[in-house]
Amino acid sequence: MAATSNVTEIIFLGFSQNRDVQKLISVVFLLMYTAIVLGNGLIVVTIMASRGLTSPMYFFLGYLSFVEICYCSVTVPRLILDSFLGRKVISLKGCITQIFFLHFFGGTEIFLLTVMAYDRYVAICKPLRYTVIMSPRACSLLVGVAWGGGLLHSAGQTFLIFQLPFCGPQVLDHYFCDVHPVLKLACSDTFLIGILVITNGGSISVASFTGLLASYVVILQSLRTQTSEGRRKALSTCTAHVAVVALFFIPCSFVYMRPCVTLPADKVVAVFYTVVTPLLNPVIYSFRNAEVKNAMRRLMGRKVIWDKK
Repeated sequence: MAATSNVTEIIFLGFSQNRDVQKLISVVFLLMYTAIVLGNGLIVVTIMASRGLTSPMYFFLGYLSFVEICYCSVTVPRLILDSFLGRKVISLKGCITQIFFLHFFGGTEIFLLTVMAYDRYVAICKPLRYTVIMSPRACSLLVGVAWGGGLLHSAGQTFLIFQLPFCGPQVLDHYFCDVHPVLKLACSDTFLIGILVITNGGSISVASFTGLLASYVVILQSLRTQTSEGRRKALSTCTAHVAVVALFFIPCSFVYMRPCVTLPADKVVAVFYTVVTPLLNPVIYSFRNAEVKNAMRRLMGRKVIWDKK
């Protein structure tokens, strides 16, 4: 940390200063967080325990659900505790640590969504070579690249913040630490660092979105030559993926792909990509998928039989 920094704690303003409203917020987010952990956790356990869900699509979905749990766990538990206790304070080191893990899991999720789009492209456009291209080794490598890409992105963002001096003010108009709001607290010129922050996050978002768009353009062209049943199944899978991508990318683009300024709406928008997307992921991706639902029923059936014994 820079020697001139004399700020050791940062105070969150959160959503409200009213104690009754804060307690209500705590209860609402506790219910949402519980649903996120249970829903995504059930997906992870089902995929790991079911022999029938061996397709690369489910392999990636299991990792996506795990990342969703980790991603929302960076911010939501502290929001719940802070709102319940009414003391919304975090140390400066804790703040920077939160930024690191927020962008680590967020970046990993972006890369995983891109990998899943590539998987759908290969499955629909190159079905005869699908098992060869998306071999277990290739899938593991793609997941490793996603984790590595998230780590590099997060390390770059955190390094830019880590070297800044902070000498007041120490009040953050947000409910968690993020790059843009924290930049406003630095007591030095942050113009160049702001440009680097946008370049880092923006380049990843643009590259991933371009890859996603290209995949689905090719997929839509390919669907014209398939049977109506094949077209229906492919569109069902792709629609679920597009819905998750839209829920995650649109709010993220609003916050990160603009000049380093903060807006009052940022806190509400942040709820969509840190809470709403992980909450809806099990519903969009899995609970409407017949194979996953059947696997869950079999898993629950085995548990009931085991409990009776």
